[in-house]
Amino acid sequence: MISTSKIEKVKEHFRSRDGKIFSVLEGMGLEALMPQEDPGRYFAKLCREIIGQQLAGRAADAIAGRFVKLFPKATPTPRRVMACSEDALRRTGMSWAKVRSVRDLALKTAKGELAFEKFSQLDDEAVIAELAKVRGIGRWTAEMFLVFTLGREDVFSHGDLGLRKGLVRLYGKSRTRTREHVGRIAAAWSPYRSYACLALWHINDSQK
Repeated sequence: MISTSKIEKVKEHFRSRDGKIFSVLEGMGLEALMPQEDPGRYFAKLCREIIGQQLAGRAADAIAGRFVKLFPKATPTPRRVMACSEDALRRTGMSWAKVRSVRDLALKTAKGELAFEKFSQLDDEAVIAELAKVRGIGRWTAEMFLVFTLGREDVFSHGDLGLRKGLVRLYGKSRTRTREHVGRIAAAWSPYRSYACLALWHINDSQK
């Protein structure tokens, strides 16, 4: 019931603010963004986000599948990743840069340098700053974590290629030429910019 009422509220927001996004949301199977409340799962989620950097969904899924099979019950933990050789991680299909990023994430998590247990109380920028401590985690990776793991509803990633393509398809090149143009469009979506992102990804995926 909570999920249903949330979706109705989101759609009503876009009905009044942006009819183009509203039409897309109406035509897709939209579900409410829900936070992963167990910080113990954040490590595995972040590994998946690192693996997915600059890759299409199927390629990322294939590598992630091989990655988790390296560990008992397909469950990577910081200590298990640290015990895994770089060569073994590389054979999953990860680049050397991603191998080192995942290992750095494992080391910093094991040492308690990332305040996972506090993430639910931190604002978006504070979470991004925490994650930036890890080698290879930039703003885009942190933003995907905010949306898909923490369930944050008002995130827009200017650095996401799929979003840029979706914007052009929905609004045309002339309205989306610069970051400022895009910012003006996205401002109307707040406080539900993450749902607009879901709509733009849907547009991009459905027209491939």
